[in-house]
Amino acid sequence: MTALVGAESLQEAALRIRRHIVDMCAGPEGGHLGGSLSSADILTVLYFSVMNIDPGAPADPGRDVFLLSKGHGAIGLYATLAERGYFPVEELATYARPGSRLMGHPVRAVPGVEMPTGSLGHGLALGLGFALSARLAGRASRSFVLMGDGELQEGSCWEAAIAAAAQGADNLVAVIDRNGLQLTGHTEQIAPLEPLADRWRAFNWAVREVDGHDHEALREALASAPWEPGRPSALVARTVKGQGLAMVAGKPNSHYATLTERMHARLVRALQAGDR
Repeated sequence: MTALVGAESLQEAALRIRRHIVDMCAGPEGGHLGGSLSSADILTVLYFSVMNIDPGAPADPGRDVFLLSKGHGAIGLYATLAERGYFPVEELATYARPGSRLMGHPVRAVPGVEMPTGSLGHGLALGLGFALSARLAGRASRSFVLMGDGELQEGSCWEAAIAAAAQGADNLVAVIDRNGLQLTGHTEQIAPLEPLADRWRAFNWAVREVDGHDHEALREALASAPWEPGRPSALVARTVKGQGLAMVAGKPNSHYATLTERMHARLVRALQAGDR
């Protein structure tokens, strides 16, 4: 069901998604700018090149499932779903407005959103549920869960990791947006996570690490999952918070932004100029 697109088209799609993210942050409520930009390439590759999906039939039982466990990155998911054809791109302008279904965290009223998310630490368990359900039904669909690295400080993530390995859920893929930052600073200064890949291996997962902004590396890893029969897969995607905009990249204060008209214009010009 998914139409594969080439490298140039993936770059173009990712740029359009980043432009939508910046535009939504200029609305009255602002948005989670940095973490949405860091995951934009992961979402682009999943939705445009890897997942078995049909935007015209979002509830097709044979579809691959995606869950945004880091629900605060909702504007990145909305931008991706709109660009992929789940709803009109023009609807993005309603984000956070009264009466809009595009809320600060994903809700099921939005086509393509499988479950409401936002309370950190729950997405992996939900993804495991989808994965086990597919296996019981004899379906070949996979369950992809995008997690934040700061989110891994929640113990419930590791409870789900234990359960997934115990169940041999090799149709479950966790993608960790490893940008190294969270709301109040650097993850390694707040609650260290390294060696992160080894931690997942210790929980009996098959693990790979990639540059989370390298489309071909992401596509190769995600398309080929599961990597080991009988084991769930964890992809540690090394990313930069605010990727795509040198003015905000790697800065903790990019976590949430309500852009002024002037700042919005600056960031749009920077995107158009390829200022990375």
